[in-house]
Amino acid sequence: MMNRSKKIILIGPIYPYKGGISHYTGLMYRELAKRHDVEMISYKMQYPKFLFHKEQRDYSNDSFKIEGAQYLLHTANPFNIVKTARYIRRRKADLVVIQWWHPYFAPCYFLLTWFMGKQNIVFVCHNVFPHERFPLDKILTRLALNNGSHFIVHAAEEAKELIRIQPNPDYVVTPHPTYNAFRFEGMSREQAREQLSIGQEERILLFFGYVREYKGLKYLLRAMPEICREDEKVKLWVVGEFGADREEYFNLIHELEIEDRVQVRDAYTPDREVEKYFAAADLVVLPYTSATQSGIVQIAYGFTKPVVVTDVGGLPDVVKDGETGYIVEAGNPQAIAGAVVRFFREGQAQRMQENIEKEAYRFSWERMGEVLEEFMREG
Repeated sequence: MMNRSKKIILIGPIYPYKGGISHYTGLMYRELAKRHDVEMISYKMQYPKFLFHKEQRDYSNDSFKIEGAQYLLHTANPFNIVKTARYIRRRKADLVVIQWWHPYFAPCYFLLTWFMGKQNIVFVCHNVFPHERFPLDKILTRLALNNGSHFIVHAAEEAKELIRIQPNPDYVVTPHPTYNAFRFEGMSREQAREQLSIGQEERILLFFGYVREYKGLKYLLRAMPEICREDEKVKLWVVGEFGADREEYFNLIHELEIEDRVQVRDAYTPDREVEKYFAAADLVVLPYTSATQSGIVQIAYGFTKPVVVTDVGGLPDVVKDGETGYIVEAGNPQAIAGAVVRFFREGQAQRMQENIEKEAYRFSWERMGEVLEEFMREG
């Protein structure tokens, strides 16, 4: 560990912006601020409304608020971007850390890093390329990342993507840290189930987060009839906002005749509401058809909840098959059903929870802080 405090500038979304990357950035700030002088720069405008129609901010819970944060960066205003870059240049930081997840930010980050001058820049790549690819995304990503000195990726597959567009990048593959900041009340499984009117004897599967095609919810729904035949106590909770294809999912639930075994909460979940769903669950299921990594696994681990994930992207990197959860074939409802049935039939909950606790340091923010400090030694 470093003894001398360093000057770090951290750039990315934070409270009140919604979403996992906002939580991630806030937690990274808190870890780095334990030992270093960290300046937090976020957005005065993240996405234009014509690109992102839903509300981008949530003021209902300020537990992720960063005191002293500066909301300087307007991602679509080149004059603002140049002004912010010159401000950062004057700060003479030892390290500038930028969150990267979508090519929309490419023009902004290209200008920002260009006008900052020579800096020791780390791009934290949540996704090198977006989940839903589009023309020019490769060119835009290369443009944005060209000025990076170092890179952090959370999956070996992402490292391969990075190497495709960066010659000999200096990168580290390190697991996505655990989101353990949602335990606001220390709620027990029993207390959470009382709040949600769930019977203590029921066996609860949880699908959590925005519902998108690549997240494979349809395969989990198609697995439910087989799961229900094998275990009459199992129910599925789907907690997250649907998009324009909402009716397709509800029609599928009806066609499969599983209305009485599936509970849907179609809404954005404020931070303080997250705890009760994970505390009440027995098993968290991520039936994704493509992925880089997922903060949902790390929220589950924060509540010591085992997971079922598919063999795509970085998901297998963070799950020890048969130890902290199960890894199954993507797009295979029978494989999902088999893992769920096995989990309950063999009574794996306590053993897997103990194994998750043993993995705590590997997924800790302390470990992430050490990775970033290595880049300052190199810089």
